[in-house]
Amino acid sequence: MVGNEGEEVERIDKKTYRKELFRLQLELIKLQEWVKAKGLKVVVIFEGRDAAGKGGVIKRITQYLNPRVVRVAALPAPTERQKTEWYFQRYVNHLPAAGEIVLFDRSWYNRSGVERVMNFCTEDEYDEFMRSCPMFERMLIRSGTIVIKYWFSVSDDEQLKRFKARLDEPHKRWKLSPMDLESLTRWEDYSEAKDIMFAHTDTKQSPWFVVNSEIKRHAHLNCISHFLSKIEYEDLTPDPIALPHRETARGYVRPPMSEQTFVPSHHETLMG
Repeated sequence: MVGNEGEEVERIDKKTYRKELFRLQLELIKLQEWVKAKGLKVVVIFEGRDAAGKGGVIKRITQYLNPRVVRVAALPAPTERQKTEWYFQRYVNHLPAAGEIVLFDRSWYNRSGVERVMNFCTEDEYDEFMRSCPMFERMLIRSGTIVIKYWFSVSDDEQLKRFKARLDEPHKRWKLSPMDLESLTRWEDYSEAKDIMFAHTDTKQSPWFVVNSEIKRHAHLNCISHFLSKIEYEDLTPDPIALPHRETARGYVRPPMSEQTFVPSHHETLMG
């Protein structure tokens, strides 16, 4: 496997990966509890080409976290009504309150990417986005919201490899949308759109952090480790908890279990 500078990169082995991933996931729990206790508001944006690995990282971040504290916002295409709203309006509805982290699986940057390349927006709408996006993010930051932006970078060869894998694996085939297939024929268009977007929105107050996602395991560890480093937190793990003793039975008689409707035993058909 070749890295960013053309050097050979050794893949981390599965055992080491799983051990380090679990360690980082324990740290994510500590971060979650800190955010909740201190009333922080955190927005994390995941952008990049189709099949770049955004969803895989999000899945590993949220695996052991409380969905009431850490939410994923993966918005569908806008409705006809939403198309008439202020562009950022439907994203504002998903921003965090105090004590919450929101992970945007794609975000308002759709306008500078797929909408731009596929002509889903006008030139005026695109130009207005480029002018207003940095201001919008500065407003979020001034309001006390922590904004962290990740761009997942993958080569055209690796992207094609992942698309082909989705064709061969039924449980992943749903991931291949018409937009994904179209992106294969518009590689340079998306490259140009990304470069222009970076030129306008990679600001000092809200920079982009690029994740090399050519090797998925490396991308998972690198992104999660970096995310943890961007927010100072302390370990609020509570003291060991002692379970209370059950109360002495007071003679309550429950209805017969035969009156309840149970789920059929599917596993028995596999064993017999």
